[in-house]
Amino acid sequence: MTRRQAIAALGASAILARDARPQAAAEKDGGPKAGVALAPRSTPMICAFSQNLIKVPYPELGLIAQQIGYDGVDLTVMDGGHVNPHITNVDLVRAIESVRGAGLEVPMITTTINTISEQTAYPILAITGHTQVHLYRLGFWPYAVGQNAGAQAGGSVVRDGKITDIPRRLAQVRNDLTSLLALGRNYQMVAMFPNRAGGYVGEALWDAQTLIGDMDPQWIGYYFDPSQATGDMEIALRLALPRLKAVALQDYLWAKSGNAWKMQMCPLGEGMVDWPLFFRILAEAKFTSPISVHQEYPAKDELGAMNKDLEFVRKQVKQAWGTA
Repeated sequence: MTRRQAIAALGASAILARDARPQAAAEKDGGPKAGVALAPRSTPMICAFSQNLIKVPYPELGLIAQQIGYDGVDLTVMDGGHVNPHITNVDLVRAIESVRGAGLEVPMITTTINTISEQTAYPILAITGHTQVHLYRLGFWPYAVGQNAGAQAGGSVVRDGKITDIPRRLAQVRNDLTSLLALGRNYQMVAMFPNRAGGYVGEALWDAQTLIGDMDPQWIGYYFDPSQATGDMEIALRLALPRLKAVALQDYLWAKSGNAWKMQMCPLGEGMVDWPLFFRILAEAKFTSPISVHQEYPAKDELGAMNKDLEFVRKQVKQAWGTA
């Protein structure tokens, strides 16, 4: 039996029965770091966000990303992603190994996990940690989650889509994070808190900082997207920098729709993000963790758009890190 077959044969229940030795080993080494199994880098690893290639089956995902020119893949493990979270004991290992077989790395996965009560949380973290991938992006916590949200969010936080008790909502999120960190430590998995605009916890980063600021930075940090930073992007980035684990790259414009202005995603360099400033701050901090290049705008030639965005990022990295 090959290593791949052996790992794929592991059921989630068998993996969850492991003892606490991975946690003890992680604590002895001071916790896992981004790229723990990789050679040291002087510049960030530029990764394709796998959702950009969702039409490509995961056995070909690594090959296509390699042909475009990426260094790695930010693998989506969620409903509608490349890996179905409900059958991770088979597909997750195969997807990671197929990317590595193309000569690329999977430094992180993107999930929608935001509570340990989610059935897929245990197998996703256990199997991912076993494959030596140690970073996972958390899901999102909306302040208000729609009609009848009070029952979903704990009784009195939101009612009929309206926020009624922000401190209580933040306390709930903190409880979720505390439990997830305890679970992640068992499998050497580092949580990454995403900033997201539009009524989500962490959109201004100040609220996220109040939640994780006193938590161990070895086990939780930020997954920062400059396009989602409300207010001053530079202030938000500098706040996140001490525990920045990875960044997501998107650009945007404001477009008028009727009487309202709405955020519209666009190719990198064609929007409002101050990219020279963004990359200069990262370079000065000697940031070498993963960069995930997203493409959440419509494009007639999707592969051509991915290639164009990648060229833009490589140019910015070369200029910023060369100057630094």
